[in-house]
Amino acid sequence: MTSTDLSFYNKESIPNAEGLRFGIIVSEWNENITENLYKGAHQALLENGVLPEDILRMNVPGSFELTYGASLLAETTDLDAIITLGSVVKGETKHFDFICQGVSNGISQLNISSDIPIIFGLLTDNTIQQAIDRSGGKLGNKGIDCAIAAIKMASMNQLLKSD
Repeated sequence: MTSTDLSFYNKESIPNAEGLRFGIIVSEWNENITENLYKGAHQALLENGVLPEDILRMNVPGSFELTYGASLLAETTDLDAIITLGSVVKGETKHFDFICQGVSNGISQLNISSDIPIIFGLLTDNTIQQAIDRSGGKLGNKGIDCAIAAIKMASMNQLLKSD
């Protein structure tokens, strides 16, 4: 089975995102990781036609707060998609499991109830090295993946709403 790593995407296959507006919610926890995710997402949006003024960044204290931040943005702003970016590294307690499950359930529920796509960009790694590898290291940058997914989903949403 092959996977598609959107970090290394073909720009010709991505819809033009000019005129679309995006929110990016960034967790301050594991900031060295989440800041790299943000840089990847932000750059990918710009490279695909999004104007800097059409990208709204909001920070939240930790990954658990990504859901509330995304919900708040979806309710109070006029955006075409929201990207959530966080990083949780497994420790010795079950805290990792509760955070990961809570965020994934929360983002899933937001996608069901919102009029716009909410992109799940939470790294759930066993080690800090895995997080580094996925935030601009040897495995690409999952922030880029999230931005490309956001563009594709926002474009699909616009297309279907215009019919």
